[in-house]
Amino acid sequence: MPQQNPNIRQDNMAVMEQGPHNITHRDQFHITGLGNANMNFFGAPFDNVAGSTTRSQAATGSDILERTTHDLKLEKSNILLLGPTGSGKTLLAQTIAQCLDVPFAICDCTTLTQAGYVGEDIESVIGKLLQDAGYSVDRAQVGIVFLDEVDKIGAVPGIHQLRDVGGEGVQQGMLKMLEGTVVNVPERNSPRKLRGETIQVDTTNILFVASGAYNGLERLIQRRNNENYLGFGVPSSAGKGRRAVAQEATQHSSTQSAAEENAEKDAALRQVQARDLIDFGMIPEFVGRFPVLVPFHSLDREALVRILTEPKNALVPQYRRLLAMDRCELSFTDEALDAIAQLAMERKTGARGLRAIMESLLLEPMFEIPGSTISEVQVTEEYVRGQSGPAYVNNNVDDSTTSGSTEATDEEEIGTSIRVKQ
Repeated sequence: MPQQNPNIRQDNMAVMEQGPHNITHRDQFHITGLGNANMNFFGAPFDNVAGSTTRSQAATGSDILERTTHDLKLEKSNILLLGPTGSGKTLLAQTIAQCLDVPFAICDCTTLTQAGYVGEDIESVIGKLLQDAGYSVDRAQVGIVFLDEVDKIGAVPGIHQLRDVGGEGVQQGMLKMLEGTVVNVPERNSPRKLRGETIQVDTTNILFVASGAYNGLERLIQRRNNENYLGFGVPSSAGKGRRAVAQEATQHSSTQSAAEENAEKDAALRQVQARDLIDFGMIPEFVGRFPVLVPFHSLDREALVRILTEPKNALVPQYRRLLAMDRCELSFTDEALDAIAQLAMERKTGARGLRAIMESLLLEPMFEIPGSTISEVQVTEEYVRGQSGPAYVNNNVDDSTTSGSTEATDEEEIGTSIRVKQ
């Protein structure tokens, strides 16, 4: 074991002899704002120290702290992303991890349970990160953990008499891991695997990014903004739980258009506070470990059209490549792209709904194209709205054989025609 410096040990003993008064009333560079907690905390260790018989001139408590912890320590700030589904929360975290070239692991919080119950343990989150880092502990300790669907582990009102092992219990089990602790991860999928061997991973510098849709949170925010209004005729929503607020939001959204509803939700989410998440079902200790709250806005029609066409891995180029394997071209009119975006907004699935719409539109053409003479498929606004079928461009092949020659030649005349399937 390394030997402690005798000078530092002598200074520490001298401080213990001087009593707690010099620590609590000296320089407050390291601890401030605690008030009586300073006296209660620092007084207890002095009561337990015995055997000091002499007092000598030595360094004060603040000098020892300045000597050992004088370097500025930068701490991480965990991030909580909240917003509607399909707004790009997961994609943003994945892109940042790729740009930083750090290990990245996605954890589905719906499968996590408290220790001792059937389901994935909380430590499995760090295990996934360690596996993505190639079992390099140094790389894993600076990685990013993405906690997806974190709103699903919120405490459900009305079951406080039972043990919520998949909700509040998971939040409580994550507290130390989020703040920074040493997690023992079983050494899996490693050539050096031994029975019972574990790997210690320090989570102090691991960035945790939580994400959730938090359906109905905007109603809780609006209730908080209106709680100062009192009087007769003012509707009261006190005592309403998360489910009641979500049902009320569903009923209210049925009378609004998609654009109006999205604008109202975005305006409310921009005012989100920690107390709103606590009312939703998250425990205060869990919310306090996510100092950065990032609300995401709903995607409008223009944004959805850009998502369809502009990214490098956009949906329209993907399906064009798919049809090009059968030597067929795919084209969309501008009105058709707008109609697809509007349909995705009405379904309230965000950018995730675009692929489902494209699959339903191109299912019939992808069935008809193989083995046919179709050379182009045109998607129009009428086809997207169900008023007509897809427009096909066919290649008509006429075979003719010349006579009076020992060698027969085939001449192909290709004519182009457009057929619209009703």
